[in-house]
Amino acid sequence: MQFENTLAFARKLDRIDPLKKFRSLFHIPKVNLPTARLPDGQGQAGGKTAIYFTGNSLGLQPKSTKKFIVQELTDWAELGVEGHVHARRPWLYYHKFTKKGLALLTGAKPSEVVAMNHLTVNLHLLMISFYRPTQTHFKIITEAGAFSSDQYAFESQVKFHNLNPDRAIIELKPRKGEHTLRTEDILAAIDQHKDQLALVIFGGVQYYTGQFFDIKKITRAGHAAGAIVGFDLAHAVGNVKLNLHNDNVDFAVWCSYKYLNAGPGAVAGTFVHERHAKNVDLPRFVGWWGHHEQERFRMKKSFIPMPGVDGWQLSNHPVLPGAALLASLDIFQQAGMKNLQAKSVLLTGYLEYLLGQINNSEKKFVILTPSDKKARGCQLSIYMKQNGKKVFNALTKAGVVADWRDPGLPARQAGVIRVAPAPLYNTFEEVYRFAGIFKKALK
Repeated sequence: MQFENTLAFARKLDRIDPLKKFRSLFHIPKVNLPTARLPDGQGQAGGKTAIYFTGNSLGLQPKSTKKFIVQELTDWAELGVEGHVHARRPWLYYHKFTKKGLALLTGAKPSEVVAMNHLTVNLHLLMISFYRPTQTHFKIITEAGAFSSDQYAFESQVKFHNLNPDRAIIELKPRKGEHTLRTEDILAAIDQHKDQLALVIFGGVQYYTGQFFDIKKITRAGHAAGAIVGFDLAHAVGNVKLNLHNDNVDFAVWCSYKYLNAGPGAVAGTFVHERHAKNVDLPRFVGWWGHHEQERFRMKKSFIPMPGVDGWQLSNHPVLPGAALLASLDIFQQAGMKNLQAKSVLLTGYLEYLLGQINNSEKKFVILTPSDKKARGCQLSIYMKQNGKKVFNALTKAGVVADWRDPGLPARQAGVIRVAPAPLYNTFEEVYRFAGIFKKALK
């Protein structure tokens, strides 16, 4: 599509957007701004709707969330303990109600996905099963600068096996002068370390740069090297098209409070490929909800795992957070991930185009995120060469909700502003308005 740097063009894209109705299904925050005219000259800024580009940190609340949660509160009030079997959505089986939606979003079978715990808890649980180092095969390959919870998990798991993290964890960095990892360099590193490799694990979408890794190629290479392959999909699920089953990924984990809009601290999710479904010899830390459901309440010794990923559950499902996740998944199923992906490509492409127009004359920033639409989701990471925090503060003052990442260079206030126009609730006009505010802030 040939983009145009005009408000009329942005509004035209919004008029023909087949997903435009979904914005009305979300609560959009208001911001208290000084009384002033907006950059496009439209109206007063005081108390206006925010330009919310932070779905990569916390997704917005669906208006239906309250209804879903109130239903469970009502059943609890009216039924008490009988709600486990007689609630509208019986609590005993609550973890099953999200399976269809999660399977559609991750390209998995329902038996391969389950909502449970929180992301880092799930990462630890699955590493207990799938990181089984030996004297010869003990190394983990991951990206340098992975999200801190992943780094901590990898280090503690390695130490749990009495290994040295400096020797066991291989962190891959981009080439000098580049911002993202080349797939061929990842594959080469896997081949280089294959004689000592136990696990390959990456973020699906790198949280800092927004790079979407080639899951299929990385998995194929890891398996060819005899390693297990897993992914942290915190910034990928609900953002990019995933195909975990056919890509042959061994395991994956994710949170649900970012693009999945399930609320702060929401119940997380887990994927285990079906080829591991009946492997009772896999070591695992277990709990009663992972025990075979036909015998779960007999309270006997000897754990019998549920087949599939359900066998990794520890405790009964948190119903109220589960209701919030159900509300969001219902919207995703209505919209369809294929449609969301198509809009995301346009939204992010338009944002990149407008930023390019601004940066033509003055090279004050660099977009770290790949330009290839297949190698990114909706996030663009804007590296500010100087005065980054001042620009970010100006954006905030003008009503933009974005995200600032300080790489430890305070002298010139370099850093990254992450912006993520989410296709479920963001508009092309918001992208256009953001570009105008950003251009003004640069001055």
